[in-house]
Amino acid sequence: MSMSAALDALLHHPAIWRGDRLSRVDSPSVPTGFSALDAELPGGGWPTAALTEILPQHEGIGELRILGCALAALSAQKRMCVWIAPPHLPYAPALAAAGIDLAHLIIVTTRSARETLWATEQALRSNACGAVLAWPGSVKYTELRRLQIAAEGNCVMAVLFRLPDAARETTCAALRLSLHTWHGHLAVRILKRRGAALAAPILLHSPVVAARRAAKLWPDTHVMDRSGFSLPAARSIPASLDA
Repeated sequence: MSMSAALDALLHHPAIWRGDRLSRVDSPSVPTGFSALDAELPGGGWPTAALTEILPQHEGIGELRILGCALAALSAQKRMCVWIAPPHLPYAPALAAAGIDLAHLIIVTTRSARETLWATEQALRSNACGAVLAWPGSVKYTELRRLQIAAEGNCVMAVLFRLPDAARETTCAALRLSLHTWHGHLAVRILKRRGAALAAPILLHSPVVAARRAAKLWPDTHVMDRSGFSLPAARSIPASLDA
């Protein structure tokens, strides 16, 4: 192989990208449902076979709504979605209204941060999930690295919800977003992506949400992102280190 051909092959490797463009992806991304956000993400959506970190300014800001379209799409494909140690039990009717099939949703409750990390790693390694959402609390870089390795090789959307202070910490996640509000809209700032840096935040305007609000099917107080709700329908499985 000539030097030119070898260099061209190297530059086309998905782990390498030029500083002025987004990287290529080996594992297909899952569209977010927001064209402005998809345009700024490698592969045009949420990465799979890699970690994504979402850092909401506060609970209920829209951290679940931003994933709604992707979760609904995976649910339509009959792929399992596992939520591990959510701070509040999701409200099943709201999830169903967002198009998420509760028959393919599993909620895992844990008793410690160690159990949360263990359950998350097992779900990522299982190759049985379309999406794994976890709320691990404080997590070390070495623990993040274990989760990243568990996600690699599986076409799974792996999302960790972390506190805003985590933005100051090093991460091996392929994508890290912070969520804020701006004039009633959700502002997404891309803190890390595999590609050129993006200084300006992205304001999300969802035509689906707007249409549902206009039809009074999805009011502003929709419980998909409201704290303190209950779970009447989804299955709940306690994590166990002895399994």
